[in-house]
Amino acid sequence: MNDFLPIEVREGLKAARKASLKRNDRLCVHDGDDVYRVRRFWDTGLSLDVEHGDKLRGRVEIYDGARHLYQCLIINSRLEGEEYIFDFKWLNPVSVHPAADFVRPDAVPAGLLTKASA
Repeated sequence: MNDFLPIEVREGLKAARKASLKRNDRLCVHDGDDVYRVRRFWDTGLSLDVEHGDKLRGRVEIYDGARHLYQCLIINSRLEGEEYIFDFKWLNPVSVHPAADFVRPDAVPAGLLTKASA
């Protein structure tokens, strides 16, 4: 269907699609000091814009805005259309609580009641 549209309309649709992707997604990849916006994300990989694709290798961090979500190891990449597709060797969620060296009970009290001082 896009073959019948004028070139200006196709370029306008492409620019609108890119703008909507940038507006809707807050996911980004941090590779050291470099930050790249994620176009798509799934459990075995992610995709970035073409201009950032060749720079991403190894262990990276994935954020949703300011919230740290995952650490992952990127093993390979390939170019598909206007985006680079990256595959993960492993993807680990980041814990918000510190690691414990003991077993936490299932039923934890919400608070501690002390004796009333009368």
